[in-house]
Amino acid sequence: MKSLVLPKTTPGAADEARGAELTDTDAAAARQNPGAPGPLASFARFVLFGGGVGVASSTAVVGLAGLMPWAVANALITVASTLLSTELHARFTFGAGHAGWRQHWQSAGSATAAYVVTSTAVLVLHLVQPSAGVLYEQVVYLTAAGLAGVGRFLVLRVFVFAAGRTRTTVRAMSPAPARETGAKVSLLFAAPAL
Repeated sequence: MKSLVLPKTTPGAADEARGAELTDTDAAAARQNPGAPGPLASFARFVLFGGGVGVASSTAVVGLAGLMPWAVANALITVASTLLSTELHARFTFGAGHAGWRQHWQSAGSATAAYVVTSTAVLVLHLVQPSAGVLYEQVVYLTAAGLAGVGRFLVLRVFVFAAGRTRTTVRAMSPAPARETGAKVSLLFAAPAL
């Protein structure tokens, strides 16, 4: 037989049960992602993933620059590489899981600054040495991208992906909600089986 009346609950008991479910969910997430790597490990991963995407981007910029102005090619490649690198950094560099729209927009701000730095560096190269070849262009571009990358690492670590680490740490360290004990009364009525 089924009961038609639910057990009596005290005020806040539903919230405590919901909190217990979240705690179990957070615990499962913590087991899957035990935490963000330390600063040195995350910087090494940032260099590996960011550098890999950067080298691929520089090659792509050279290829596209033959078809369109260099600044336009750099802008297109910067957008594509920012989307890719933000996702890689969220998942592997900073251990934050999938990057959401907020992280992509914040990362886009730091990528815009990197775009300005790389474009300015190559523009200055062409002003100083109008006949600079692809090799010099690559050296200047990669140097500027490296310097901008260090700045991006700091911005991503301190601002963009720090909130996820803080929230997870706070949840993991907060005590479980206290459960109220005592007698609970419920009425059971026989219900016909349908």
